[in-house]
Amino acid sequence: MLRNYLKTAYRNLIRHKAFSMINIAGLGLGLTACLLIGLFVHDELQYDKFLPDGDRIYRIYNTRSESGTSESIAPVPPPFGTTLEQNFPEVEKIARILMVQFDANNLVEAGEKKIYENGSFYADPTFFEVFQLPFKYGSSEKALADPSSIVISDKFSDRVFGDSNPVGKQVMVNKEPYIVRGVFTTQEKFHLPVNFVISLKATGFTAERMNNWGWQQFYTYVKLKPGTDPALVQAKFRDLVKKQIDPDNNKPFDYLPFLQPLKEVYLHSASFKYDQAIRGNITYVKALSVIAVFILLIACFNFVNLATAKSVQRAKEVGVRKAVGASRSQLVVQFLTETLLLTLISVIFAAALTSLLLPSLNAFTGKQMAFNIFTSPSLLLLLLALTVVVGILAGFYPALVLSGFQPVKVLKSAVVVDTSVWRIQWLRHGLIVLQFALSIFLIICAFIVFRQVSYLHDKDLGFNKDQIMFFQLRGDNMFENYETFKNELTKAPGVKNVSIGYGFPGDATAGDRIIVPKNGERVHHGTSMLMVDFDYIKMLDVKVIAGRDFSKKYATDADHAFMINETAVKELGYGSPEKAIGQPLLWPVWNKEFTDSLKEGKIIGVVKDFHFKSLYEKVEPTVLQIFPDAYWKVAVKLDGSAIAGTIEQVKKVWCQFSPDYPIEYVFMDENFDKMYKAEDKLKTLLWIFTGIAIFVACLGLFGLAAYAAERRKKEIGIRKVLGAENASIVALLSKEFLVLVIIAALIAFPLAWYAMSQWLQNFAYRIEMPVWVFLAAGATAAAVAFLTVSYQALKAASANPVANLRFD
Repeated sequence: MLRNYLKTAYRNLIRHKAFSMINIAGLGLGLTACLLIGLFVHDELQYDKFLPDGDRIYRIYNTRSESGTSESIAPVPPPFGTTLEQNFPEVEKIARILMVQFDANNLVEAGEKKIYENGSFYADPTFFEVFQLPFKYGSSEKALADPSSIVISDKFSDRVFGDSNPVGKQVMVNKEPYIVRGVFTTQEKFHLPVNFVISLKATGFTAERMNNWGWQQFYTYVKLKPGTDPALVQAKFRDLVKKQIDPDNNKPFDYLPFLQPLKEVYLHSASFKYDQAIRGNITYVKALSVIAVFILLIACFNFVNLATAKSVQRAKEVGVRKAVGASRSQLVVQFLTETLLLTLISVIFAAALTSLLLPSLNAFTGKQMAFNIFTSPSLLLLLLALTVVVGILAGFYPALVLSGFQPVKVLKSAVVVDTSVWRIQWLRHGLIVLQFALSIFLIICAFIVFRQVSYLHDKDLGFNKDQIMFFQLRGDNMFENYETFKNELTKAPGVKNVSIGYGFPGDATAGDRIIVPKNGERVHHGTSMLMVDFDYIKMLDVKVIAGRDFSKKYATDADHAFMINETAVKELGYGSPEKAIGQPLLWPVWNKEFTDSLKEGKIIGVVKDFHFKSLYEKVEPTVLQIFPDAYWKVAVKLDGSAIAGTIEQVKKVWCQFSPDYPIEYVFMDENFDKMYKAEDKLKTLLWIFTGIAIFVACLGLFGLAAYAAERRKKEIGIRKVLGAENASIVALLSKEFLVLVIIAALIAFPLAWYAMSQWLQNFAYRIEMPVWVFLAAGATAAAVAFLTVSYQALKAASANPVANLRFD
């Protein structure tokens, strides 16, 4: 029996080649999109799952409420870890990581090798007890026990030491000597981008400094004992932190620590401030998953539509089979077999296409996803399951419809008169509406994402980022003689201006508190802190709206002057920029000995708000001051002509001051572009998958239009004989489908508006959603549908009416 079903299914597929090709192409493309998205989503969900006891590891982060807003901050004070360890028996281990720029390059020297490497940090000796990374050489036990210890990754080891075991060998990091105590195996799905770890003891921080509750510079992880309730630990820890920060309970507690499960760190931290770990975005993962479901539904709807449309042509076949004794269940199995065979071919096509496209997707996303059914039995089982599930879902209803025709009725008439056909038509119309509602939804989303991403790249940031190269100061000579170095750079041909500081736009910035004396009290406020020099404002073309810029003409500017931005004027309560001038400010000084003291000064100027961070974040109260101890980066403004020659001149000056360090530079505008890489990729992926969804929907519409024209051949012939023009016949056949597209648009508009409103909430600065975007999306769908249908309509209208009237 099964052999007969397969033989019949094969003959039907061959007999109706156009129908089969449309279905295979539509279903195959839909499945390809689902497989590619599925591979991406699965890869995103794998981060940190390899770690033993990962379900007991939590990252501590802070939420801070100020001025009616709340923000999550990844780094926390160093006492958080020690307090948990000393006061909570539920805690098994803690590990702290000093917040540095993981992507900052460090000069590494081993023998004759001299290379720059990123992905480094200082960590507690317990780091490898919390994160049990597998070791290739050495042991994790006490690997970071002494200040001279360094543990490196196997990839880093290969680059520096080749194939040899480096344990016990010396490596220089930024001219500081360390001994390799172990080599761990690189884990691609680890949220910390680590190449080497240095013992936190190497920093030489004093006990007093490490007990500072205001110094938020540490990523802190806690491993709880089995069976511990993390919510209970979190609640008790909050009470303890509150007593430390506000022992007299004088103000509302707006500084809350949270325990974030390790499994959520990668995907659920996109909005965290000062988080330098590798981060994904759960919103984009969910969005792509929804798109995959949409595309699969559209493909399945295509199949149901085409199969039910084709049912009219197979009515007599069903009648004959029933007349000779075939039961309805046998007919259902027969038609499901046809569907499963077609689905199997589509899955094979989709698997081949996925294998072909995956390398391009890997290159685009920077991933290393694999798709090989021969080495992965689970993947083969998934494809077989997909064949069965999609085949049954797409074919079950058409099978019921086809098997339900009454043999007497269909054999007596040249056309089907069964009342189920009316229900089929409504089903078909409903599925077309759903298909195009999903397509219009995706078109609107693609438009909005495109406009928002363009806005991110094109918005006026309040400063000029063009032709500015910047790089890190390197070597003692350069740090000690930074003014001389700056003067020499300024003399180089093609250089317009030079600034040295900490906190350039698009680069690392600091958050710190400022103290405002008010009514005999000292009020603390959180601010962004930019450590600048006398040329920072001029080089970036930041507008001063009140007071003046820093100037060497005033001896007090170096040690007793501050500038603030417009937002700080409002947040600190000055009322207007003019009233802020001359107001006193205090700042707890950072210095090399880590002894806190206060810098007292006055506000000399107010600058217009400018965006030195991404547009995800609102402009914060910002304080600018001269503070050479924090100087770290050099920004060089080029005049725009002969840039290559100017860069060579900058390199020559560099070599005069730091010949042992190769220069590494980037351009400021490139740094800003990197901020929106995720959005740029989302935009591209959304356009691609929206295009696939529309194409698949149009394939089905193309087939339906062909069958509609086929069924109405006699009517078209009569109209042509009576003098109807081709245009009127095209309008007649197209009108029905265009009405369905309009209904689809009315359904899609509110859904798309809600979805995009939610997505835009992620950005502090965002576009408004104009009405024309929705109208354009509906018009685009209508135009595509019209072109698809009108081809078949014009073909039918152009046919010889005599031939149509002879058709039976």
